[in-house]
Amino acid sequence: MDNFHYISPDGRARARGVGFHFDGTPGTYNSITDVEGLEFGLKTIVRGTSIRTGVTAIHPRGRNGLADPVAAGFHSQNGNGEMTGVSWIRESGTFSGPIVLTNTHSVGIAHAGVISWTVKHHPDVAKVWLLPVVGETWDGYLNDINSHPIEESDIIECLEAADTGPVLEGSVGGGTGMNCYEFKGGNGTSSRLVNYGSRQFTVGAFVQANFGTREELTIAGVPFGKIFATDNPMRASVVMPPGAGSCIGLVATDAPLLPDQCRALARRVSLGLARTGTTGSHFSGDLFLAFSTANVGAFTPGGVTFFGAANAKIDQLDFLPWGNLDPLYEAVVQAVEEAVVNALVVNQEMIGHLGHRSPGFPASRVREHLETMGSAQ
Repeated sequence: MDNFHYISPDGRARARGVGFHFDGTPGTYNSITDVEGLEFGLKTIVRGTSIRTGVTAIHPRGRNGLADPVAAGFHSQNGNGEMTGVSWIRESGTFSGPIVLTNTHSVGIAHAGVISWTVKHHPDVAKVWLLPVVGETWDGYLNDINSHPIEESDIIECLEAADTGPVLEGSVGGGTGMNCYEFKGGNGTSSRLVNYGSRQFTVGAFVQANFGTREELTIAGVPFGKIFATDNPMRASVVMPPGAGSCIGLVATDAPLLPDQCRALARRVSLGLARTGTTGSHFSGDLFLAFSTANVGAFTPGGVTFFGAANAKIDQLDFLPWGNLDPLYEAVVQAVEEAVVNALVVNQEMIGHLGHRSPGFPASRVREHLETMGSAQ
């Protein structure tokens, strides 16, 4: 099994690397980038004592595939958050271009940055209107979010840096200033391989994890949040109520799907999060997007149909039978659960704005508890 299942590219242990066990078979990198052609980028911005933020970018078909729409479905578990472009996703079942994730107050600049990048690299596409997909979670506990530290150039740099291969997790990119279960949280990813007849498909999950109260945290069915209830400076903070912050969940697959089937996958993100204990706080915007990179060239872009172009053209999609989707649902739940735990494990304590402190996740102590419980059974 590849070392990337256990070790992050920067050498830190992932959840499997500290002894946690998960169901299912991961892809080569145990990452959303196991979906062939998908490119992933990060820009981490840490300055002085108060700036702890960044940007994460995903090109579903790679940067050169921007003009080819992907089938997609959106689900809002709780709407106390923002993701732009979802009106068109609900209408057409598709979107084109990259996905960018950042902090709540940088959605506007991220939206503008995607447009600027598109104008630079895909001017033909930019001749008409663009509806970028930009999601957010709130990092105002550790980051001086109202100082607007992210600039348009940061978005463009992140988009241009995106690549295939293993990805960094934890306090990087858009996840830099985030918290999860009142431990240090941030970015996490995982993947699963699904056999289908003679073929094999990949399901990749990514979370910008910034949700949950300490007492909710559950790993392998054990309520560790109650066991490790102490050292919780966030609970004493008046900046945000317990459980606030939000989660963006992305699911990518190379399995051929209809848009409504993508939406069914997006709904299963909730079940993966629930395995880690959350009940979904009112102040947590939990927004999920799933997309399929299959059916290359199947959706005629809207701009092609202007002024009678492509008249009488019939688009066609391959898709799996609805009754055969259960293995994909299982893969989503498994990968999302592991992605959340990776976001916690590949991390460390952070001190940020106004001296606010977010403690690191006690991975070794959790593992010792699980080992003790296993030996006692």
